[in-house]
Amino acid sequence: MFFPTSRTMGRRMSARTVCRLALALLLVAGAVVLGTPSHAVAVGPSSVGSDGLDRQAVDTYVGNYLDRHGLAGASVAVVKDGEVVHTAGYGEGGDGRTTQRTPMAVGSTSKSMTAVAVLQLVDEGTVDLDDPVVEHLPEFEMADDRASEITVRQLLSHTSGVPSPVIVPPAGDLTEAVERLEDSELAAAPGDRHLYSNMNYQVAARLVEKVSGTPFATHLERNLFDPLGMDDTTSVNTSGAEHPGLEHGNITAYGQTLHVQEMQQFIAGAGGVVSTAEDMAAWMAMVTDGGRTPSGEQLVSRRLLEEAQSPQPGADGYGLGWSTSGKGVDPPRVGHSGATSRYSAEMDAVPESGYGVVVMLNSFTAAYEHNYAIGSGVVEITEGETPSPGWPWLTMVDLVLGALTLLVIALMVRGVRRADRWAERRREWPTWRYLVRQAPQALLVALGVLLFLVVPELQDNPATPLDVLALWPAVMVLLLVLALSGIVLITLRLRHRWAVNGPSGEPSPGSS
Repeated sequence: MFFPTSRTMGRRMSARTVCRLALALLLVAGAVVLGTPSHAVAVGPSSVGSDGLDRQAVDTYVGNYLDRHGLAGASVAVVKDGEVVHTAGYGEGGDGRTTQRTPMAVGSTSKSMTAVAVLQLVDEGTVDLDDPVVEHLPEFEMADDRASEITVRQLLSHTSGVPSPVIVPPAGDLTEAVERLEDSELAAAPGDRHLYSNMNYQVAARLVEKVSGTPFATHLERNLFDPLGMDDTTSVNTSGAEHPGLEHGNITAYGQTLHVQEMQQFIAGAGGVVSTAEDMAAWMAMVTDGGRTPSGEQLVSRRLLEEAQSPQPGADGYGLGWSTSGKGVDPPRVGHSGATSRYSAEMDAVPESGYGVVVMLNSFTAAYEHNYAIGSGVVEITEGETPSPGWPWLTMVDLVLGALTLLVIALMVRGVRRADRWAERRREWPTWRYLVRQAPQALLVALGVLLFLVVPELQDNPATPLDVLALWPAVMVLLLVLALSGIVLITLRLRHRWAVNGPSGEPSPGSS
């Protein structure tokens, strides 16, 4: 392999040289990723019995997965038929080693809890699943007459037709969250098809507040968390809350995790629960024991819990706060994935075996659900299988993107060195043609401005340029460097034309 001397690099850096350097970087980084030593494991007390679970296999698999894919930390809980059989923490957190008591946001797995809060009202006879929402929540209005037909069941099964906008205005509480829908139209007729939307569960949470006369977070604490002994679990309104389970999250980039502050967004009802592996074990113990609490009382009736975990009409396999596994998934399971902008989680119950698994990560990867992959691996272990941590293909993709970013930087440097010659060769071009020739670079600049400056300002949403960068860092860094390259090259080429041809930009008569 050819490595240029300092004299060669000082003279010029060819695209071929940069490609060789980028390839060398890719190979070295890949070797580092695949050769990282294992994480230490902090294992908590487990209920060891005749459940058949290989706890060491779980610990080894999760630790190896974190190492292979460059993730910071995780906590895991495994239950069987209402009994907690294993909880453990792996890797690092923002305040030290991750344990089974490290708080983390669980994202949309919170929907199962919101659904149970509604089902408790159904058990009481206060609400019926097929009641129109407006019957219990008159303030629920949309710019669509069909909204009055939406039922409680349709909210919980995402078949209401309520839209799921990409950019959402901020809200301070559930009342404001529901008010944001006043100018919105339905994306589909109620009951027509499954359209996943966090708005459904914000409306459902507000319905719980209205019917119970209690703030949603307080209602969850009194009626779900306290009866189950989930002492370290709470529900917050926004992901920007000052809570340890929201302050130490990460994003993944180039096979590593980077700490980035959580993006500000309203998450109550749809994804606002912050919990620990120990507490989530208590939640899954209830789920796998037919809705009973540790004291033997029914938190929610077995009938309604089974209804929640069954596919609903028009819901494409979704239940009421739970997703059923699709065809080809063995063993069949019911569960839910969840994520905020910096955390991710997965919970799965396997009806055939009675096992329940929860995985919580203090990182989020937009391009891949590591939470689901780890959860599936642990489920395989409960089935007596030996899962593989898998090939870190996303890390390799990031490294390729990183190599391309280095190539763009090198070509930009090369373009800067040749800007005067480039402009001189096109000195006789009319201005319109000269400007058209800058179009490729100008498009890259426009894309960068749109992503990093315009999008964060749309509809007063609280996103920042850093939040945009964190969506997929390797891609966004490449786009940012391309935009910077466009700005630099356009500026230098226009400056040279101005200096040679004057303010008009047109070549003077007789010039050569």
